Amino acid sequence: MPAISSTISPIVSSELVFEGGATSAALTIRSSARAKVMRLRVDPRTGTVVLTVPRRVGRREALKWAAGQRAWIEAALAEIPPVRPLGSGDVIPLYGLPHVIDWSPALSRLVRLEEGRIAVGGPLESLEARLLRWLKRHAAELLERETRHYAAKASVAVARVGVGDPVSRWGSCSESGAIRYSWRLILAPDWVRRATVAHEVAHRVHMNHGPDFHALVAQLFEADPTPARSWLRRHGAALHRIGRRG
Repeated sequence: MPAISSTISPIVSSELVFEGGATSAALTIRSSARAKVMRLRVDPRTGTVVLTVPRRVGRREALKWAAGQRAWIEAALAEIPPVRPLGSGDVIPLYGLPHVIDWSPALSRLVRLEEGRIAVGGPLESLEARLLRWLKRHAAELLERETRHYAAKASVAVARVGVGDPVSRWGSCSESGAIRYSWRLILAPDWVRRATVAHEVAHRVHMNHGPDFHALVAQLFEADPTPARSWLRRHGAALHRIGRRG
Protein backbone atom coordinates (compact mmCIF):
# COMPACT_ATOMS: atom_id res chain seq x y z
CA MET A 1 0.00 0.00 0.00
CA PRO A 2 1.36 3.47 -0.83
CA ALA A 3 2.27 5.84 1.95
CA ILE A 4 -0.73 7.63 3.47
CA SER A 5 -0.64 11.34 4.16
CA SER A 6 -1.63 12.41 7.64
CA THR A 7 -3.91 15.10 6.24
CA ILE A 8 -6.95 15.01 3.96
CA SER A 9 -7.73 17.33 1.08
CA PRO A 10 -11.34 18.66 0.96
CA ILE A 11 -12.44 15.80 -1.37
CA VAL A 12 -10.24 12.87 -2.36
CA SER A 13 -10.71 9.35 -3.69
CA SER A 14 -8.92 6.58 -1.84
CA GLU A 15 -7.49 3.19 -2.71
CA LEU A 16 -10.08 1.48 -0.47
CA VAL A 17 -12.62 -0.32 -2.69
CA PHE A 18 -15.91 -1.99 -1.74
CA GLU A 19 -17.85 -4.62 -3.70
CA GLY A 20 -21.53 -5.39 -3.27
CA GLY A 21 -23.81 -7.09 -5.78
CA ALA A 22 -23.12 -5.60 -9.20
CA THR A 23 -21.66 -2.40 -7.75
CA SER A 24 -18.00 -1.60 -7.09
CA ALA A 25 -17.01 1.70 -5.49
CA ALA A 26 -13.85 3.34 -4.21
CA LEU A 27 -14.20 5.28 -0.98
CA THR A 28 -14.34 9.06 -1.36
CA ILE A 29 -13.25 11.02 1.71
CA ARG A 30 -14.61 14.50 2.26
CA SER A 31 -13.11 16.75 4.93
CA SER A 32 -15.54 19.22 6.49
CA ALA A 33 -14.99 22.00 8.99
CA ARG A 34 -18.62 21.60 10.14
CA ALA A 35 -18.48 17.84 10.74
CA LYS A 36 -18.29 16.80 14.39
CA VAL A 37 -18.04 13.03 13.84
CA MET A 38 -17.27 10.72 10.92
CA ARG A 39 -20.34 10.03 8.76
CA LEU A 40 -20.59 7.38 6.06
CA ARG A 41 -23.06 7.43 3.17
CA VAL A 42 -23.75 5.08 0.28
CA ASP A 43 -25.59 6.95 -2.48
CA PRO A 44 -28.18 4.61 -4.06
CA ARG A 45 -28.40 6.83 -7.16
CA THR A 46 -24.74 6.66 -8.17
CA GLY A 47 -23.28 3.86 -6.08
CA THR A 48 -20.70 6.20 -4.55
CA VAL A 49 -19.40 5.68 -1.01
CA VAL A 50 -18.60 8.95 0.77
CA LEU A 51 -17.02 9.34 4.20
CA THR A 52 -17.31 12.83 5.68
CA VAL A 53 -14.79 13.52 8.43
CA PRO A 54 -13.94 16.45 10.72
CA ARG A 55 -10.83 18.41 9.76
CA ARG A 56 -8.92 17.02 12.74
CA VAL A 57 -9.21 13.42 11.48
CA GLY A 58 -6.22 12.15 9.51
CA ARG A 59 -6.36 10.04 6.37
CA ARG A 60 -4.99 6.89 8.02
CA GLU A 61 -7.59 7.06 10.79
CA ALA A 62 -10.39 7.67 8.28
CA LEU A 63 -9.40 4.70 6.11
CA LYS A 64 -9.13 2.41 9.12
CA TRP A 65 -12.57 3.42 10.36
CA ALA A 66 -14.18 2.98 6.93
CA ALA A 67 -12.57 -0.44 6.50
CA GLY A 68 -14.22 -1.47 9.74
CA GLN A 69 -17.61 -0.65 8.18
CA ARG A 70 -17.05 -2.93 5.16
CA ALA A 71 -19.91 -5.31 5.93
CA TRP A 72 -22.46 -2.49 6.18
CA ILE A 73 -21.14 -0.71 3.09
CA GLU A 74 -21.14 -3.80 0.90
CA ALA A 75 -24.62 -4.79 2.08
CA ALA A 76 -25.85 -1.31 1.08
CA LEU A 77 -24.11 -1.57 -2.31
CA ALA A 78 -25.72 -4.97 -2.90
CA GLU A 79 -29.16 -3.38 -2.56
CA ILE A 80 -28.49 -0.85 -5.34
CA PRO A 81 -30.12 -1.82 -8.64
CA PRO A 82 -27.59 -2.52 -11.39
CA VAL A 83 -27.15 0.02 -14.15
CA ARG A 84 -29.74 -0.68 -16.85
CA PRO A 85 -28.32 -0.14 -20.33
CA LEU A 86 -30.28 1.19 -23.28
CA GLY A 87 -29.75 -1.66 -25.70
CA SER A 88 -31.77 -3.68 -28.15
CA GLY A 89 -34.49 -5.58 -26.31
CA ASP A 90 -34.04 -3.69 -23.04
CA VAL A 91 -37.11 -2.24 -21.32
CA ILE A 92 -37.31 1.25 -19.82
CA PRO A 93 -40.18 2.87 -17.88
CA LEU A 94 -41.10 5.75 -20.17
CA TYR A 95 -43.87 7.74 -18.41
CA GLY A 96 -43.69 5.00 -15.77
CA LEU A 97 -44.89 2.41 -18.30
CA PRO A 98 -42.66 -0.34 -19.72
CA HIS A 99 -41.38 0.35 -23.24
CA VAL A 100 -39.20 -2.14 -25.05
CA ILE A 101 -36.33 -0.83 -27.17
CA ASP A 102 -37.00 -2.40 -30.56
CA TRP A 103 -33.86 -2.05 -32.66
CA SER A 104 -33.48 -3.41 -36.17
CA PRO A 105 -31.01 -2.51 -38.93
CA ALA A 106 -34.01 -2.34 -41.25
CA LEU A 107 -35.61 0.51 -39.29
CA SER A 108 -34.98 4.22 -39.70
CA ARG A 109 -32.33 5.89 -37.54
CA LEU A 110 -35.09 8.27 -36.40
CA VAL A 111 -36.65 7.15 -33.13
CA ARG A 112 -40.33 6.28 -33.40
CA LEU A 113 -42.43 6.06 -30.24
CA GLU A 114 -45.31 3.62 -30.22
CA GLU A 115 -47.43 2.08 -27.48
CA GLY A 116 -45.06 0.09 -25.30
CA ARG A 117 -42.31 0.32 -27.94
CA ILE A 118 -39.43 2.57 -28.94
CA ALA A 119 -38.50 1.64 -32.50
CA VAL A 120 -35.16 2.68 -33.93
CA GLY A 121 -32.55 1.57 -36.46
CA GLY A 122 -29.07 2.80 -37.31
CA PRO A 123 -25.71 1.46 -36.07
CA LEU A 124 -26.06 -0.79 -33.04
CA GLU A 125 -22.82 0.49 -31.50
CA SER A 126 -24.25 4.03 -31.19
CA LEU A 127 -27.74 2.97 -30.12
CA GLU A 128 -27.52 4.01 -26.46
CA ALA A 129 -26.00 7.43 -27.23
CA ARG A 130 -28.70 8.15 -29.81
CA LEU A 131 -31.49 7.02 -27.49
CA LEU A 132 -30.16 9.21 -24.69
CA ARG A 133 -30.11 12.22 -27.02
CA TRP A 134 -33.69 11.47 -28.08
CA LEU A 135 -34.87 11.01 -24.48
CA LYS A 136 -33.34 14.35 -23.46
CA ARG A 137 -34.91 16.17 -26.43
CA HIS A 138 -38.27 14.55 -25.73
CA ALA A 139 -38.02 15.47 -22.04
CA ALA A 140 -37.14 19.08 -22.91
CA GLU A 141 -40.15 19.41 -25.22
CA LEU A 142 -42.60 17.79 -22.82
CA LEU A 143 -41.38 19.67 -19.74
CA GLU A 144 -41.39 22.95 -21.66
CA ARG A 145 -45.08 22.48 -22.56
CA GLU A 146 -46.09 21.49 -19.06
CA THR A 147 -44.11 24.31 -17.48
CA ARG A 148 -45.77 26.88 -19.74
CA HIS A 149 -49.16 25.37 -18.89
CA TYR A 150 -48.67 25.72 -15.14
CA ALA A 151 -47.03 29.13 -15.51
CA ALA A 152 -50.15 30.38 -17.31
CA LYS A 153 -52.32 29.02 -14.49
CA ALA A 154 -50.13 30.80 -11.94
CA SER A 155 -49.97 34.00 -14.04
CA VAL A 156 -46.18 34.05 -13.89
CA ALA A 157 -43.42 34.29 -16.47
CA VAL A 158 -40.74 31.65 -16.94
CA ALA A 159 -37.56 32.85 -18.61
CA ARG A 160 -36.46 29.51 -20.02
CA VAL A 161 -36.81 25.78 -19.45
CA GLY A 162 -33.98 23.29 -19.73
CA VAL A 163 -33.02 19.75 -18.80
CA GLY A 164 -29.86 18.16 -17.45
CA ASP A 165 -28.82 15.07 -15.53
CA PRO A 166 -28.31 16.20 -11.92
CA VAL A 167 -28.08 13.72 -9.08
CA SER A 168 -29.24 15.82 -6.15
CA ARG A 169 -32.50 17.33 -7.41
CA TRP A 170 -35.34 16.73 -9.87
CA GLY A 171 -35.91 20.38 -10.60
CA SER A 172 -34.68 23.86 -9.74
CA CYS A 173 -35.94 27.40 -10.20
CA SER A 174 -33.67 30.43 -10.17
CA GLU A 175 -34.42 33.98 -9.12
CA SER A 176 -34.08 34.96 -12.79
CA GLY A 177 -37.06 32.81 -13.73
CA ALA A 178 -35.17 29.93 -15.34
CA ILE A 179 -36.38 26.42 -14.52
CA ARG A 180 -34.31 23.31 -15.06
CA TYR A 181 -35.27 19.65 -14.65
CA SER A 182 -33.72 16.22 -14.67
CA TRP A 183 -34.54 14.62 -18.01
CA ARG A 184 -35.17 11.39 -16.06
CA LEU A 185 -38.54 12.75 -14.96
CA ILE A 186 -40.00 11.38 -18.19
CA LEU A 187 -39.20 7.90 -16.88
CA ALA A 188 -41.52 8.51 -13.90
CA PRO A 189 -45.33 8.30 -14.11
CA ASP A 190 -47.03 11.34 -15.65
CA TRP A 191 -48.58 12.46 -12.35
CA VAL A 192 -45.19 12.40 -10.64
CA ARG A 193 -43.61 14.50 -13.39
CA ARG A 194 -46.47 17.02 -13.42
CA ALA A 195 -46.39 17.43 -9.65
CA THR A 196 -42.68 18.24 -9.94
CA VAL A 197 -43.37 20.81 -12.65
CA ALA A 198 -46.09 22.43 -10.53
CA HIS A 199 -43.60 22.55 -7.64
CA GLU A 200 -40.99 24.42 -9.67
CA VAL A 201 -43.50 26.82 -11.23
CA ALA A 202 -44.82 27.65 -7.76
CA HIS A 203 -41.32 28.84 -6.90
CA ARG A 204 -41.85 31.67 -9.38
CA VAL A 205 -44.28 33.04 -6.80
CA HIS A 206 -42.76 31.80 -3.54
CA MET A 207 -39.00 31.21 -3.38
CA ASN A 208 -39.41 29.15 -0.22
CA HIS A 209 -41.22 26.07 1.06
CA GLY A 210 -43.70 27.79 3.33
CA PRO A 211 -47.44 27.10 3.67
CA ASP A 212 -48.39 29.50 0.86
CA PHE A 213 -45.96 27.76 -1.47
CA HIS A 214 -47.36 24.30 -0.74
CA ALA A 215 -50.91 25.57 -1.12
CA LEU A 216 -50.07 26.98 -4.55
CA VAL A 217 -48.45 23.71 -5.68
CA ALA A 218 -51.63 21.81 -4.74
CA GLN A 219 -53.76 24.45 -6.50
CA LEU A 220 -51.74 24.24 -9.72
CA PHE A 221 -51.50 20.45 -9.66
CA GLU A 222 -55.18 20.15 -8.67
CA ALA A 223 -54.30 17.35 -6.26
CA ASP A 224 -52.14 16.60 -3.24
CA PRO A 225 -48.51 16.45 -4.49
CA THR A 226 -47.31 14.51 -1.43
CA PRO A 227 -47.68 11.06 -3.08
CA ALA A 228 -45.50 12.25 -5.98
CA ARG A 229 -42.71 13.27 -3.62
CA SER A 230 -43.02 9.93 -1.84
CA TRP A 231 -42.83 8.09 -5.17
CA LEU A 232 -39.58 9.84 -6.08
CA ARG A 233 -38.08 9.06 -2.68
CA ARG A 234 -38.91 5.36 -3.10
CA HIS A 235 -38.15 4.90 -6.79
CA GLY A 236 -35.97 7.82 -7.85
CA ALA A 237 -32.67 6.02 -7.27
CA ALA A 238 -33.66 3.33 -9.77
CA LEU A 239 -34.30 5.99 -12.44
CA HIS A 240 -30.74 7.24 -11.95
CA ARG A 241 -29.47 3.74 -12.82
CA ILE A 242 -30.98 3.79 -16.32
CA GLY A 243 -28.50 4.50 -19.11
CA ARG A 244 -25.22 6.36 -18.96
CA ARG A 245 -24.99 9.58 -16.99
CA GLY A 246 -24.20 12.92 -18.51
